[in-house]
Amino acid sequence: MPTNLSRRVLVLFLLYCFLCSPWLSARADEGMWTFANPPLKQLKEKYNFEPTKEWLDHVRLSSVRVGGGTGSFVSADGLVLTNHHIVRSSLAKLSTQERDLLKTGFYAKMRAEELKASDLTVEVLVSMADVTERVLSAGRNAADDAAAEASRKKEIALVEKEEREKQSALRPTVISLYEGGEYWLYDYKKYTDVRVVFAPEAQAAEFGGDYDNFTFPRYALDCAFVRVYENDKPAQIQDYLRWNSVGATENELIFVVGNPGSTDRLRAVSQIEYQRDMSNPMQLRSLTRRRDALVRFSARGAEQARRASDTISGYNNTLKRLQGQQEGLLTEKLMRQKLSEESELRARLAKNQEWQKTYGTSWDEMAAVYKKLTPMAKRLFYSSLAGSTLSGYALAFAQYAAEMKKPSAERLPAYRDSNLESLKSQLLSPAPVYMDYEEFVLAERLKEIQDELGADDPFVKAVVGSRNSMETASELIKGTKLNELAYRKSLIEGGPAAIDASTDALIVVARQLDPIVRELDKWNRENVEGARNAAGEKVAKARFAIYGRSIAPDANFTLRFAYGVVKGYELGTTLVPYKTTYAGLYDRGASFEQKPPFNIAPQLLARRQSVELTTPFDFVYTADTIGGNSGSPVINRKGEIVGVNFDSNVHRFVSRYVYTEETGRAMGVHTGGIIEALRKVYDAPALADELEKKAGS
Repeated sequence: MPTNLSRRVLVLFLLYCFLCSPWLSARADEGMWTFANPPLKQLKEKYNFEPTKEWLDHVRLSSVRVGGGTGSFVSADGLVLTNHHIVRSSLAKLSTQERDLLKTGFYAKMRAEELKASDLTVEVLVSMADVTERVLSAGRNAADDAAAEASRKKEIALVEKEEREKQSALRPTVISLYEGGEYWLYDYKKYTDVRVVFAPEAQAAEFGGDYDNFTFPRYALDCAFVRVYENDKPAQIQDYLRWNSVGATENELIFVVGNPGSTDRLRAVSQIEYQRDMSNPMQLRSLTRRRDALVRFSARGAEQARRASDTISGYNNTLKRLQGQQEGLLTEKLMRQKLSEESELRARLAKNQEWQKTYGTSWDEMAAVYKKLTPMAKRLFYSSLAGSTLSGYALAFAQYAAEMKKPSAERLPAYRDSNLESLKSQLLSPAPVYMDYEEFVLAERLKEIQDELGADDPFVKAVVGSRNSMETASELIKGTKLNELAYRKSLIEGGPAAIDASTDALIVVARQLDPIVRELDKWNRENVEGARNAAGEKVAKARFAIYGRSIAPDANFTLRFAYGVVKGYELGTTLVPYKTTYAGLYDRGASFEQKPPFNIAPQLLARRQSVELTTPFDFVYTADTIGGNSGSPVINRKGEIVGVNFDSNVHRFVSRYVYTEETGRAMGVHTGGIIEALRKVYDAPALADELEKKAGS
């Protein structure tokens, strides 16, 4: 088995190969485009494809946001395809010591057997409206950047309030694009009754574990199906993607529609340098510490391991991606590229006297913001009780009591009327809370913030005082009833008065922490957020002046679509194929003698003689994706689904900052492979029939 050191050397080697490739001059199929600004010219010129408005609307309405990722409607009865790792947390919460759904997988043969996922929601973007001028004009006559930002936020809240009054069934939200250069009102339809239909064993979805993560060839059956309900019946859906069981073929034009999480391609160099020097190292240190702590917790027994497994899996995935991004930033060539892009933009700006006068100081202003932020970075990052569900509940209740006494427009964003339904749904989650787990993660977090901030830090003093972290965590968890759903319901129903009167240990501490959290938030708004957004708006307008909207905005977990082709790639002296097959899966398992994490999942292993070994399994393509695109449908020109996106290869680690087509690839599970699994491995003919529209389905 490779050691951690050898894996790190491999990652560095692959990054070196990537950075030495001719990606610097290639735009190729770059871009995570909004549906309001599709790349029609590029598609026509390169692929002779002209999507109609009807095609774009249908694809948009067929694609959904599922939890922290993406999915798509694939039947008229509310069936949604997404990734196993998107619903992994829900499966863990639905599991018990006696029935571990991550270990066994799950299939509801009848709709009455479908399991309600308590914390999972599905959202559809039903409409979009440009409100840029209204939002920006609200802050134009403000005295300073902080006041301007406050005015813009107040106007955003008003826009959302007006829309909610007109569209009471929808969830309106104003989103920012191009670093504050554009503002759009997005209306979402939200489904809160979401039920699990099918998920394979975690071992099938995660075959190869961390060793195979972000690599290709790959053999991950990372798919799952859920169904949305309305009024206790399957929702009737007009726009859904037709299933193509042939699946993706080599060199085929495809589209990936989803909610990419976050990119920083249009950010100033000073912002990227801050990530490299401050933000990324803090995150890596914290996540590593928290992951290692949960590994120790897992060693206590099988049940503790089950409770921690989902979070450990998430930490490992994030750490590997973040480490790759950081190693890319530490590469001189990448930073030189970002400096070159910024220098070119500023040089072109300087040729126009009016532009230079209006926008020329933007980058210096941005650099000043991050210079001011750096000394406060640790306090802002560590002043939270991250990882503890009950501590999160407590702070939310404490803030809820304070915020609900204010008009909606003056509240913190999470407590505005437009977000209250989501907030209450989170606070009233029926998901199990394990008190031993909560005590452990809280104690570990308290020790972490003590080590990082010191005993004299206001946040540390407010929560720990003169006690040690273990004593504090034990007292707080033993003194709380927030694990009881009935108690949380009573606080919501009683409103601010009931919360203010609560003597619950965690809520008492949360009241002590809330002023500190608000003070830090106020400092951030006044010294960072307003100035950063003001400078960012000017940088965006400078880009508009020179490039127009020919460049896609950075990702921000809103609906986008990307395009590319199904295509393998050359790596050094070898050729990587565009697809894998079932035969490759069984061979890889046999090559490692079925030793974890290369042990083939039980049902897949048992049905080896039943499957057609040449059936495609996973495949790769050039479309521009990043985290948040997990679960995105991969569709063809006809709008048919040919795969489901689930990952990228190691060469995409730096896609947060730059795009490459030379060796960087996104990965999907092939629809042919999914149908083969449903029919021949998991005995799910009714589900396969629903997808393929067979008689009686």
